[in-house]
Amino acid sequence: MEMPNRSKLSTNWSLDPSCVFLNHGSFGATPIFVQEEQNRWRRVVENEPVKFYEDLAPELMLESRKAIAKMIGCDADDLALIENATTGVNTIIRSLEFNQGDEIIVPDHAYQACRNAIDYVAKRWGVIVKTCKIPFPIKNKDIAVDAIMSKVTNKTVLVMIDTVTSPTGLKMPFEKIVKKLESKGINVLLDAAHGIGMVDLNLDEMGASFTTSNCHKWLCAPKGSAFLHVRKDLQHKIHPLTISHGMTFPLENTTRFRHEFDWTGTRDITPHCTLPATIEGIANLIEGGWPEIMKMNHKLAIKGRDIICKRLGIEKPCPDEMIACIATLPLPGNVSGGIPLHESDPLHKLLQEKYNIQIPVWSWESPKGRFIRISAQLYNSEEEYHYLAEALATELEF
Repeated sequence: MEMPNRSKLSTNWSLDPSCVFLNHGSFGATPIFVQEEQNRWRRVVENEPVKFYEDLAPELMLESRKAIAKMIGCDADDLALIENATTGVNTIIRSLEFNQGDEIIVPDHAYQACRNAIDYVAKRWGVIVKTCKIPFPIKNKDIAVDAIMSKVTNKTVLVMIDTVTSPTGLKMPFEKIVKKLESKGINVLLDAAHGIGMVDLNLDEMGASFTTSNCHKWLCAPKGSAFLHVRKDLQHKIHPLTISHGMTFPLENTTRFRHEFDWTGTRDITPHCTLPATIEGIANLIEGGWPEIMKMNHKLAIKGRDIICKRLGIEKPCPDEMIACIATLPLPGNVSGGIPLHESDPLHKLLQEKYNIQIPVWSWESPKGRFIRISAQLYNSEEEYHYLAEALATELEF
């Protein structure tokens, strides 16, 4: 088969031209101009490290928090700049105090690394973790709402939900779930790893206790850039994973939350320094900016899913409204394959080595099946999904 072309916008990225890259969802992909912006900040750091960290860094981090806050509808002072969403989940779950017998609800579609953090803390405190099973395929979003709410008891103290699930690519009705739970006095930890740049977020209006999101995914910022949002009334309970000078700095005109999270030791903050330029620069690639970018990626994900479903005779596993910019499809036939995070699925290796396609393939126990997940970003084209569909049809003998 002839290799497909990417979109015209792909010239803004440095992706290997020999690779059909349909896996933006795993680690993102940073545009060339953002890479150059980060390199510029690296030079600033090394030009005068003491001046950078003592004089420049506080203002630079504030400007980055303001740029994020403007995009997601919150106060910049309620944000902490961290390395990734898993760090955000760990920060919350390891800061909170629990009573023996308290219950935490986690959907079975949760990202395993975050589920691991909850299990680790639950064991220490004697907390019960209740797994909420959400069907996949799923007919409508209300099924997900009802499934989670059915697990709530008078012992429920925390629920972790996703904006968009990693393994199954479902856009959850997270705003509705958050409001239902928070109105009952139950804290919600919103894992928005697939959040900023992918779906509309208005954190103050939504009211979740805690939200964490990766900037290196759909915002296309450098790796190691993410944020944690903590509602004002809960900030006194939350501390960074690394306790440093901020715990005892004089408060003056700021808060303990700000002091603790703004300085956790010497670290590379150049990914965060790029955020204002990243947000503005990518918005300028498309007329209509970020709202239009999210619409375009959504439409392309739907189109890509339709192409594969039609070619392989697969029924859509969820309605279009439950898709954002990634889509997971169950593969027909035998469900056997690799084990998530431990062993690569043979089909993944075959697609990569024979067709130069980069796409995740895995087996899952709950929901049970063997799946592929496609992503849609500005550099992708419809041609690439046709190419993938033909490769799958050939190897799966359809």
